[in-house]
Amino acid sequence: MTAPSTISGPKVAAVPESAPGPKTAPPRSTAAAFALLGAIQISLIFTYASLAVPLPRIGREFGLVHADLILLSAAYGLSFAGLLLFGGRLADRYGGRAVLTAGLLVFGAASALAPLSPTYGALLGARFGQGVGAALVAPAAMTVLRTVFPQPVAYARAMATWGGLSMIGATAGNLLAGALSALTSWRVPFLIPLAVAALGIALGPRVLPANGNACRSEIGNANGARTERRSLDLPGALLSTAGITLASYGLVVTDVHGWISYGVLVPLLAGLALTAGFLVLERRSPDPLLPPRFLLDGRRALGLAAVGVTAAGTATIFVLVSLHLQQGRGWSALATSAAFVPFAAVLLTAGRLAGPLIARFGAGAVTAGGLGVGAAGLVVLALVGFDPRIPYAVGMLPGLLLLPVGAAASFAGAAILATDRVPAHQAGLAGGLLNTAMELGPTVLLAAALSLGGVTGPVLALGTAFTALAFVNSRLTHTR
Repeated sequence: MTAPSTISGPKVAAVPESAPGPKTAPPRSTAAAFALLGAIQISLIFTYASLAVPLPRIGREFGLVHADLILLSAAYGLSFAGLLLFGGRLADRYGGRAVLTAGLLVFGAASALAPLSPTYGALLGARFGQGVGAALVAPAAMTVLRTVFPQPVAYARAMATWGGLSMIGATAGNLLAGALSALTSWRVPFLIPLAVAALGIALGPRVLPANGNACRSEIGNANGARTERRSLDLPGALLSTAGITLASYGLVVTDVHGWISYGVLVPLLAGLALTAGFLVLERRSPDPLLPPRFLLDGRRALGLAAVGVTAAGTATIFVLVSLHLQQGRGWSALATSAAFVPFAAVLLTAGRLAGPLIARFGAGAVTAGGLGVGAAGLVVLALVGFDPRIPYAVGMLPGLLLLPVGAAASFAGAAILATDRVPAHQAGLAGGLLNTAMELGPTVLLAAALSLGGVTGPVLALGTAFTALAFVNSRLTHTR
């Protein structure tokens, strides 16, 4: 099998030219635009992870049973993942900045309602609303990013940093939200995404390019001709949203119901059937929401798989470590949040080093190496990290230092692989798929891993997945 040049090539500069894009933003505005978009992306993942530590406290306040807590925890991710492909199509059709602003309005409104929720139902609705807004914001932000960095080399460097922002958001969600909820109220962390949404709405027109989409309502082809405005593919959007949401819900509730129960099988099988129908429809559609050939690129598929597996590994560890420290060792919510401080420090350092490493060794090699280091961290955690007889500093901390090193490298390299050579008019689609992998990876693999029971089994299973994907990536990196 012949490897794409980005996988085997040694430098980010080797990324091939993509379709022509808009003019580069003025240098003085580029840093501000990236900072704003990066803060927005971090806030989306922060919101996903922010309930992990305070969830038991919410349950006590509203008198919730375990099934209610599971649904509340998953509500944001269900609507987020289900609508991402459609959000990408909207960004590609109407322009990144316009869809970004609309999404921030929905996201911000839901974030404002969440801390005011007087009942469980109101809070659940607010979490679903946040996911709807996030599904518009995430792909639109990447569409604008493509406009800010239209040249392939600059865009690849930006994506190397962008790939690590989600890890920062997830870590901040566990660390900062846990600390704030322990010191004040579980309602306070919702003010952070609200503030970021307000900042994005206020500053977007000033620092983001007006043409926040690499293609406007019409698409230019290689000969400079114009094609007709792209359709919204509403049947495809309906099938994909319903299929992904139902299948994800079926996987989420495996923590409450058995795999062969009606509560799991009905939504899971219905979701899989709708997803299959979506794929059939897309093959026949003249303007599909997800072009079938888009995922046939080995480089892109590998990057998306690495994003999903890495997200699953880190999300699983956040959940299991939080539960173990609070339930198994009797730690407080504040002390549990403090346990992730070394993880966050190493993550920030490793994230800054990922870009130069990719420039020297290539995105594929760094992704493979990151997955290998991450696998080592998971194995250490599985073998000694969750033994309450072994002190945290000796048993758990080494694994929590290795995992962020690997995850930062994997995310950075995989983000480049997943978006390389994507035509400018499909930047929203690429952003939607990247975030879908980030959302579905934890849902699918976490459900499968937790079905093994205990702690060691799930962590070792994820370590095996890291290792297998690192091997495949490594083979592709060295094959021409």
